[in-house]
Amino acid sequence: MLIPPKLKQGDEIRVIAPATSLSIISNDGLQAAKTALENQGFRVTFSKHCQEIDLLDSSSVRSRVQDVHEAFSDKNVKAIFTVLGGFNSNQLLKYLDYDLIKNNPKILCGYSDITALANAITAKTGLITYSGLHFSTWGMKKEFEYNLEYFNKCLVDEEEFEIVPSKTWSDDEWYLNQENRYILPNSGFWILNKGEAEGTIFGGNLCTFNLLQGTEFMPDISNSILFLEDDSIVDASTFDRDLQSLIHQPNFETVKGIVIGRFQKDSEMSFEKLKFIIKSKDELKNIPIIANADFGHTNPLFTFPIGGTVKLRVDKDIELIILKH
Repeated sequence: MLIPPKLKQGDEIRVIAPATSLSIISNDGLQAAKTALENQGFRVTFSKHCQEIDLLDSSSVRSRVQDVHEAFSDKNVKAIFTVLGGFNSNQLLKYLDYDLIKNNPKILCGYSDITALANAITAKTGLITYSGLHFSTWGMKKEFEYNLEYFNKCLVDEEEFEIVPSKTWSDDEWYLNQENRYILPNSGFWILNKGEAEGTIFGGNLCTFNLLQGTEFMPDISNSILFLEDDSIVDASTFDRDLQSLIHQPNFETVKGIVIGRFQKDSEMSFEKLKFIIKSKDELKNIPIIANADFGHTNPLFTFPIGGTVKLRVDKDIELIILKH
């Protein structure tokens, strides 16, 4: 895999909108996110078309593709952050210049709908991409410490790092009320299957990852450890069938393990329901599986490398170590 250079003080970060437009973010939220990144020593610039907006709160394919290409080709830009997720970053995939991207390796970071874009780029170029904070997430004023810690461990530091659960979590609309947050204690990882494995990370948002099935943009999941999550739109039954669809993919029999991100409250996914889903699938019985990890559509979330290497050990305790990032 091709690992992009890590971030350092003074680096320029380009904000792009490959799915939802920057225009839906309030000016206060935009300024708060920009200031937070600048306080970390980075320079922030915005793509030419990131504030264009259409009837689907996005912009034209042409505009979004141009912004991706310009961000990768600009030698001053060291990392590319997405504004938000959304529903349509997969529209870009056939129009991207993957040779240009491969010849200008740099950090691409986002989550949710960006799962399609990030995994496709990794599949087509071998460049490690990242599931992690959107630009807009940097506007969060409280309960951000864990986010920042793992952002630095993955995108700034060179050393391997262990992922440990956060002490607290939230599933609130923090951007609407920064002062009145609903913070909950975190119960930590859920153990679903024991075992030990090492493999390449693919995945992210499960229903978005599944959009790549049957296309040239789907990664080869051989010898992988899949990181999977979904949002409140998805209930237990939908997660079950989406997971089954992934199990039907070529080479799934060589998948080494699964790490499942924390579910939102509205999904009504419990430990018991998830355990039932996992235990109902013979294809999963011999691989380590944990859940309730800090990534997905709740806060906080760790940043992890798509195409990177992870070691997972599940016994009486859990060891989750990112080795190559």
